[in-house]
Amino acid sequence: MNDYDDYDDERDGDDAEDTLESQVWQLLQLINPGDEDGAMQQFSEYRDLVDEEGDDDPMRIVAQVTDWRSGFEVDADDTRGFVDAINELVARWNLQIDWDGDPDDDEFHEDVDGAELFGRAFDQLNEHGYTLWAREADEDGVYAGWITRSSDDESMRLLATALGINLRLGSQV
Repeated sequence: MNDYDDYDDERDGDDAEDTLESQVWQLLQLINPGDEDGAMQQFSEYRDLVDEEGDDDPMRIVAQVTDWRSGFEVDADDTRGFVDAINELVARWNLQIDWDGDPDDDEFHEDVDGAELFGRAFDQLNEHGYTLWAREADEDGVYAGWITRSSDDESMRLLATALGINLRLGSQV
């Protein structure tokens, strides 16, 4: 199984469902750069949850199946959680973010906010050919996002628009 077509098996849904499902598949491929197996696993979990819960809120389900694997959602005030989430995600490519301080030190977190950390991570990932995205979360006061290859920026923008995702660059938080 290499792509979405392999998953288009017993589905008898209408074109809108197929379109939504194919868009979710495309999204999972974008946010799992170089890891089609991970995207496939998350897509399978997405489909299982849609079967159980329905697809009234597909982005909530996507957030659920990607959390800490290819996406993140953390409280905006939880700078420690943000650093941990980004570090976990970039480890997939053997990258490390220089946070300009010691993120294990409590004083570091007292002197920095989430927007500043987003900017630092965005700049450094961009140097390695990746883009950190911030997406609107279901709840206020939450930072959420994904990382894609920078070469996929336009595809990500188009797909986010098609899926109704309010998305911006991590440097614009």
